[in-house]
Amino acid sequence: MMYSIKFDDEVVEIIAKWKKSNPILFKKLKKILQAISENPRQGIGHPEPLVGGGDITYSRRISAHDRIIYNIHDLEVYVVVIELEGHYSDK
Repeated sequence: MMYSIKFDDEVVEIIAKWKKSNPILFKKLKKILQAISENPRQGIGHPEPLVGGGDITYSRRISAHDRIIYNIHDLEVYVVVIELEGHYSDK
């Protein structure tokens, strides 16, 4: 079963920026998005549940600095990417 992936508006803007200015990071992101659609809790990027995320909010590494943070909705079979770029503890 494949999960569909949805994006918050801010994430869409970051993806567009990466596509133009950082093709290597964009390529890594595409691989990670494919892995998330196949299995949002396992695979590349060291997926891990975030503390306080109620077992639906996960994080994966894109690079040493950048993370993808997403919520998994099992009943509806989709994932919502809620943050991208930077590390969540930097904020």
